[in-house]
Amino acid sequence: MTAVAKGKLERYHRTCRAGFLDELDERHITCLEDLNARLWAWVEQVYHRSEHAGLTGMTPLARYQRDLAHIRQLGPRAAQLDALFHHRVQRFVRKDGTASYQGRRFELPYALSGKTVQLVVDPHAQRVVGVEDDEGRSLGEATPLDALGNAHRTRHKPDAVGVDPALRSGPGDRAAGPNLVEIAHRHHHGLPALAPKKPQE
Repeated sequence: MTAVAKGKLERYHRTCRAGFLDELDERHITCLEDLNARLWAWVEQVYHRSEHAGLTGMTPLARYQRDLAHIRQLGPRAAQLDALFHHRVQRFVRKDGTASYQGRRFELPYALSGKTVQLVVDPHAQRVVGVEDDEGRSLGEATPLDALGNAHRTRHKPDAVGVDPALRSGPGDRAAGPNLVEIAHRHHHGLPALAPKKPQE
């Protein structure tokens, strides 16, 4: 955090302490909802309507209203808002189809083994949510490593020429045995692991 941003945050906390916490009547507070209701009321009715030196004497409400004509609604993009803040971290995919992030290992589509990919990370939840190539195209999901399932995982790389194996997912391209999706599904729902299928003679 920069010094300017830190200063603004500290200034708000000082104002909140002096204007809200010091004035709060604890006799009316019986739960967190009571406290939040009073905080939001203070923010909307007092803080947003008080003149701020940092806004050259304007109130936050007046400053916000001045630019209303330039504000656009997100519309359908609102559902994608969180994804705009995801981080990308470059990782090498091991021979067993796994990659690591912050000391944890994740299973990726096995066709990516031996390649360098971008792990898509939710920075707030510190969770890996997917895999992309350098151009931002999705290459599949990343799931926490199931060490037992991974040990018995059948390795198979598609060998079609001219087709990106990471993007191909037809039923005919699957190896005999449980795949990553089925392993993740059974682990998530607490189902017993699938026994590896014997190759047909």
